Amino acid sequence: MSDVYYEFGTAAERWERARFFFEAKEYGTAAGILGGLVAEAPELIAPRLLLARAYYHSARLQKAEAELRTVLDRDPVEHYARLMLGRTLERQGRGAEATAHLRLAAAMSGDLPSAP
Repeated sequence: MSDVYYEFGTAAERWERARFFFEAKEYGTAAGILGGLVAEAPELIAPRLLLARAYYHSARLQKAEAELRTVLDRDPVEHYARLMLGRTLERQGRGAEATAHLRLAAAMSGDLPSAP
């Protein structure tokens, strides 16, 4: 960890701080804080998912993809991670690969198109 003030404190304080920076659209700062939290507790899904979102919004798409795949390896039915992975792949120009993830996300959330 560096000596930047927002990287100090308990895990709960850093989690709140990371959420504050994320909500303020300071995605790089949020990612910096979240990276430390994920390193300390790699088994937790919420910090890793928020880290993926911070990467996505700061156009660090390969990092977002890696975090989302890790989330899905740990929790294959996390439909929001599946949706984000589809959107991340789309943004990288990988539409064919994204389609399967987007369909799975829709099925998991019950958001399927209605039949005619």
